[in-house]
Amino acid sequence: MKHVVPLPIIFAFIAFLVGLNLRPILASIGPLFPVLQRETGLSATGFSLLTTLPVAMMGLAALSGPWLLIKVGAVRGIAAGLTVLTIACSLRGWDSSVTTLMCTALAGGAGVGVIQALMPALIKKEYAQSAGTLMSLFTTGIMAGAALSAASAEPVFSRLGLQPTLAMAGFLALLALVIWLTQIKHRPLEKTSHADVALSSSRTALLMLFFGIGTGAYTLVLAWLPPFYIQAGWSARSSGYMLAWLTLTEVAAGFAVSALIHRFPDRRAPLIVVLLLLLVGLLCLVFSPGTMPIASTLLLGVGIGALFPLSLIVTLDHARTPTEAGKLLSRVQGGGYLIAALMPLIAGLIRDSVASLSSAWLIMSAGVMVLIVIALRLKPAA
Repeated sequence: MKHVVPLPIIFAFIAFLVGLNLRPILASIGPLFPVLQRETGLSATGFSLLTTLPVAMMGLAALSGPWLLIKVGAVRGIAAGLTVLTIACSLRGWDSSVTTLMCTALAGGAGVGVIQALMPALIKKEYAQSAGTLMSLFTTGIMAGAALSAASAEPVFSRLGLQPTLAMAGFLALLALVIWLTQIKHRPLEKTSHADVALSSSRTALLMLFFGIGTGAYTLVLAWLPPFYIQAGWSARSSGYMLAWLTLTEVAAGFAVSALIHRFPDRRAPLIVVLLLLLVGLLCLVFSPGTMPIASTLLLGVGIGALFPLSLIVTLDHARTPTEAGKLLSRVQGGGYLIAALMPLIAGLIRDSVASLSSAWLIMSAGVMVLIVIALRLKPAA
């Protein structure tokens, strides 16, 4: 049977819709922290696992991306990821016990990770001429889904209760799955070329550490910024809105990097600027907790939003061929997500022991200073 793929403009909508589903399972949790504690008895450490477990599964899925591409294929793999994500979200609407929340965090994270690992490969293969635009729309969908979920979590809870709020993401995932299955047909699996990564293991580890610590800032803020503002006296709804605005700032920063990065063949200058903005934003949370929300939101949003694509760009700079780039990205993102998964957990342990998140922001600030040192070593190849 001849392989059929939608026109780029149709696939752009589908990719955006799929992207919308990849963060609600994470972003809806923060504004509901007091509710989850009250109704399920979750400790701060247990609450942190609702972010740590999915992010860790994203890392494992990224590491297995090349294997999944060979054994399953991108189209079927993405359909499987959406199916698992739909089931995980739906189960939360049926039962919101701690056991179910943890199991669905693992399953949902696996679904998200598989989609994140395979969608770029599908776009590069089938839509090479418009790959940049489609990837931008896909990542914009991811950030838009996070913003929408953070902003709507508390208002939906106020109207419908906890379980329907947790299950809401499942309806959108089901819609995306139906459209995916009806619009995109798959061909028989093809052989995928293998390529060893010529980069030294120490350099690969350095890139992995850079990506992991930087993404750790994102996972920390996603999980703990709303509870931080709630502790400072804000309402759950206002804290969700603040996380949504921060996420939208990340989107704008990511687009700015895409538009301007070609002017900086030496990536170190923009990296240092972005890291300093992130550092100042974190220090605002430490020394002016809850009193400088606009400044800290802009600084954190620009810093995190620009650092993510810059981390990937720097990684790609070290690859000689597209195949090698895919292998290197798999290693860097896989190990990096596993590192990033630790940061919300550390914050949860701190919150349980001292009832304050200031130490978590300080630890992350120290991590950013480590990133600055690493960035200075990332000079371009001759």
